[in-house]
Amino acid sequence: MEIQFQSDIGKRRNMNQDYANVFTNQAGMYLAILADGMGGHLAGDVASKMAVDGLGVAWSTSTIAQPEEAGHWFTEEIQKVNEAIYQEGIAHPEMQGMGTTIVSAALLDEKFVLAHVGDSRAYLIQNSQLQQLTDDHSLVNELLKSGEITKEMAAIHPQKNVLTRSVGIAGTIKTDVSEHACHQNDYLLLCSDGLTNMVSEENILSIVESDQTLEAKTKQLINAANDAGGADNITVLLIHFEGEARP
Repeated sequence: MEIQFQSDIGKRRNMNQDYANVFTNQAGMYLAILADGMGGHLAGDVASKMAVDGLGVAWSTSTIAQPEEAGHWFTEEIQKVNEAIYQEGIAHPEMQGMGTTIVSAALLDEKFVLAHVGDSRAYLIQNSQLQQLTDDHSLVNELLKSGEITKEMAAIHPQKNVLTRSVGIAGTIKTDVSEHACHQNDYLLLCSDGLTNMVSEENILSIVESDQTLEAKTKQLINAANDAGGADNITVLLIHFEGEARP
């Protein structure tokens, strides 16, 4: 298994509020986390870093190696992170209203457990097919699922960035958790909406399947988003299920 990640400010923002990292626990299992911060007078960078670091520290002291354990762990620990960010906003009025998305994968041998809140996504690339594993917690996605708008309308909707769920905005949070199987030569992509709002799924698949190093693929994904306008911060975390772990 190889893991690479990269974050870029994009072309239109004055700071990067995305954050990502990879951690190992006491059982040698990896946790990949990506967060896209928002709000609170540019305190989104504080929220995303608190989320990633908070989960990372908790993971590094754990001994989790089974999917069921990981699912329970995600629910408990994301609630703790949510509470910490929420309280930080109350304690510092200039940060009030800050929040963040989270998409995270616990990598457990031949399975992985996903947890997510918000509109940062996880994709599985398997047998030349790209499958979105997460369901955006956004107003536009709710309208799309109810049939009120089309996919084409969703792409240009004025409330495209309005989330129905995010970490740190309220005292409690509901986390979506799911378990998935992975096979040799599969890829798992975690990304912020700075990628998916700029680059089509067809192009993402083409880049991930291209004949270059994993690091080069992450850079090309970032470059593709910037070439398309770079309207937001762009973060990609790409995992290749093959060989030894090399974060």
